[in-house]
Amino acid sequence: MAPPIVIAISIMWIPVALFFLGWGEPKGTGFAAGITGLLTVIGAILEAAVFKGPFLAGLLFVHGLFYLSVCYALMAGLQDLRSVGNVALTTCIVSFIYMVLFWTGGPVLEAGKRLVAPSSYLTLACAGYGLLTLMVFLNAYGKFSGKVLAYSLIVWVVVGLWVPGFWLMSAGRLPF
Repeated sequence: MAPPIVIAISIMWIPVALFFLGWGEPKGTGFAAGITGLLTVIGAILEAAVFKGPFLAGLLFVHGLFYLSVCYALMAGLQDLRSVGNVALTTCIVSFIYMVLFWTGGPVLEAGKRLVAPSSYLTLACAGYGLLTLMVFLNAYGKFSGKVLAYSLIVWVVVGLWVPGFWLMSAGRLPF
């Protein structure tokens, strides 16, 4: 379930990046963020309930709520984006927690089993998600360039969304 959602998230990231570069307008970009946020939250619920993957669902759910906050800010025409920045900071912290868990495999559970299989690629991806949301937080407070954020989003669409999403769907595993 997660690979198609990860690919669909690019439907938000690229328009937001282009918006920060001056190509786009807030309401249409906000709508794309809203659809992506809704899809991500629904996907997280399905991942947890149907596919029995509550661990990954938590990461998707937090990001989906962040995307919905971006949607609201853009569609409502908010001038002060610090509230979105605060949601981004929370999302950043959650992403870094996931990064550590993917790096270490998390706590040892019953019978020596790990919470999650350690994954170098998912560690990298969560580090990237964390850095991007940290950039959003800093940008909302006027401490980081919107253009650098935009180019970072575009690069990370490929590295953090398309590569893992398409690789998982076509090869059945992550690149490394």
